[in-house]
Amino acid sequence: MSPLMLKPVFKERIWGGRNLEKMGYNLPDGQIGECWGISAHQNGPNVIANGLYEGKTLDQVWSEHPELFGNPSEEKFPLLTKILDANDKLSVQVHPDDTYASEHENGEFGKTECWYIIDAKEDAEIIYGTYANTKQQLEEFIKNEDWNHLFKRVKVETGDFFYVPSGTVHAIGSGIMILETQQNSDTTYRIYDYDRIGQDGEKRELHLDKSIDVITVGSQSPNVPPKKIDDEEQKGILLVESEFFTVAKWQINGTFNFRKPRDYCLVSVIEGNGEIITDGNVFEVVKGDHLILTADELDNHINGQLEVIVSYV
Repeated sequence: MSPLMLKPVFKERIWGGRNLEKMGYNLPDGQIGECWGISAHQNGPNVIANGLYEGKTLDQVWSEHPELFGNPSEEKFPLLTKILDANDKLSVQVHPDDTYASEHENGEFGKTECWYIIDAKEDAEIIYGTYANTKQQLEEFIKNEDWNHLFKRVKVETGDFFYVPSGTVHAIGSGIMILETQQNSDTTYRIYDYDRIGQDGEKRELHLDKSIDVITVGSQSPNVPPKKIDDEEQKGILLVESEFFTVAKWQINGTFNFRKPRDYCLVSVIEGNGEIITDGNVFEVVKGDHLILTADELDNHINGQLEVIVSYV
């Protein structure tokens, strides 16, 4: 068997640009803000690019061949991997948890996510959390549009990592490219959007009532410090381990014997090139590639000079 190599899905965004070309992608015209690299979401499922399932979408393969994923209990594929090019700053937003989204968003998953900063210009920053300690204080800040006193701003550099659980107010600033691992959801509540005008000539919609419902108040940062992985063959970083996903980054120089921690793993190549050898079969990979190692791949090696982000549930 072969890994599931995936064709990326590109999304035009008001804040997008052309920087995803630096990842090796042949972009369509327009302000491309997102590459959905590993997606079974109905708003942008990937097409399988190789092997027995070539031409099928990932959501089809998930439902028709559950054995590839260890016969999981989840009805829907649980994760979504994106690369975002914030050529301009994104709206300030928040996502609901599973319970709220199920009730208010037609059974959609909630959205906990995390960001690995692939690239950031000098003095780039994100919004990450608020200074509101109570719901009343939060509502007063929002009612008065006192954004400067509400939003926490954090400087970021290439290689930084942020865990963004549901309920966390956040926004990616301009000049930042990230790899985002998230729950398989496309639900976003906008709090503030700099009065930008959408393609319809109107200010983009805000979702203040729902935002107030789901925002987590309190000054404590939800971020978790990454941990170094001391492997005999390679050095890695465990970026986050949560109830929704585990994400690790591996710097590979030479040959890496990858022992899959789960029946299936999501792999994104963010730098360099090399090859993945699964059960003796060789598959070349380059920067910008996304793939899934399925339950059928028992013996996996990664050769070359490359950096990969691996995630699993």
